[in-house]
Amino acid sequence: MKRRDLLTTGTALAASLCTVRTSSAGAEKGNSSDFTPRYCLNSGTIRGQGLSLVEEIELAAATGYDGIEPWTRDIQKYKDDGGSLPDLKKRLEDHGLRVESAIGFANWIVDDEAQRAQGLEDAKRDMELVKAIGGTRIAAPPAGASGPDSPKLDLFTVAERYAALLEAGANIGVTPQIEVWGPSKNLSRLGEAVFAAVESGHPDACVLPDVYHVYRGGSEFEGLGLISGTALHCFHMNDYPTDRPRETLSDADRVYPGDGNAPLTKILHILRDIGFNGALSLELFNRDYWKQPAEDVARTGLAKMRNAVTDAFASSG
Repeated sequence: MKRRDLLTTGTALAASLCTVRTSSAGAEKGNSSDFTPRYCLNSGTIRGQGLSLVEEIELAAATGYDGIEPWTRDIQKYKDDGGSLPDLKKRLEDHGLRVESAIGFANWIVDDEAQRAQGLEDAKRDMELVKAIGGTRIAAPPAGASGPDSPKLDLFTVAERYAALLEAGANIGVTPQIEVWGPSKNLSRLGEAVFAAVESGHPDACVLPDVYHVYRGGSEFEGLGLISGTALHCFHMNDYPTDRPRETLSDADRVYPGDGNAPLTKILHILRDIGFNGALSLELFNRDYWKQPAEDVARTGLAKMRNAVTDAFASSG
């Protein structure tokens, strides 16, 4: 897709991805009953406990989640160890669990042409795995272009590469969600991810934000209000401390929703107002949580997500 074509089709996509809220400043806002997200467990939250993929699924079901967000490398390991993907899909269905998204790290965005071509093939393999167990979405982070020595990529170039990834996903039936990575050299800010999604010119373009990553990258949460809720399928839930400089925070500093200083009430109100109808996925990489029983962590995380939603709308009716 040529850049001039991106500019033309990207303008049309902008109407659905970045749009004025349907509820204007003077219009009456909805109440808590208008916000009914699904709750999802990202397996990174219990990664340190060393559970198998089947055990993660059983745990998510037993602790009351609506869905799960597995890592593609775990799906591949399950398959390599002789597991049946159709059986895994049935197990998920029997538990009533949705595969809301999946986490992969294909190098679809990098400058090196050979590496990018291999990254696209890796992404296709990952998407085939996700599709085989009933999933329809996968994260698309800036893997391979995130380190401090990585070149700063032109956003129109990123948009072209994301468009190629989206087209590969469309042929498989799995949608890559361009992901904000706060500490990354590229796509560290919410606006960069939104720009690339809009200028991809692809109807399936969407963004995957994260409470920690939006803050860590330096973006303001008010920016979420400019995105149509239909362009957000998953939202990674966590919290962060503010007792140290933002730039020094790492993934390991993420804490349960409500245990940090993130403006969760503001964030959840914005998600409601833009019509978000997706999954809140608990994604933590806290080493202290990894030392605790996985069931305790999963139950606590779900309770704290639900409490954050309840508290956010307790005074608004």
